Amino acid sequence: MNDTLYLFDTSILLALIRGRELGQYLNHVFSLSQLTHKPLISIVSHGEIWAMTERHEWGENKRQALAKMLADMVTIDLNDRSIIEAYVEVDKKNLTHPKGARTISDNDKWIAATARAAAATLLTTDKDFSHLNPDICNVQIIEPGAYRPTSGYEEKS
Repeated sequence: MNDTLYLFDTSILLALIRGRELGQYLNHVFSLSQLTHKPLISIVSHGEIWAMTERHEWGENKRQALAKMLADMVTIDLNDRSIIEAYVEVDKKNLTHPKGARTISDNDKWIAATARAAAATLLTTDKDFSHLNPDICNVQIIEPGAYRPTSGYEEKS
């Protein structure tokens, strides 16, 4: 069993719902069905991924699968003092980085702040979070092309 507490970035949610090679790889490598703790997600990711469903005109079956997937995770609201304080820390880290200021979207700031406040490892495919590791939060970046997808990652029914 994997007892790491993960907070999934929206990119991870998208990979999982698509169910292609990256999603299969994530399921296999992180043993997602055997996690001790349910994965966390920021309410911000709900907004991002539901907006994507509209932009890309997802069908009803895929929307229902997404709703079920999200319901199986723990959603963290932003209305928490520790998340607000962590957001300030993320913003400060972006502005004072030794190699110059870093720019990430406000949504990504909220997602990183949520991971920090929850003491969770942020699982993402987005390198924009890399400068926050490990000072602000633990970030584990999965590069979509860095793994070698094989049929061995396919889920068994």
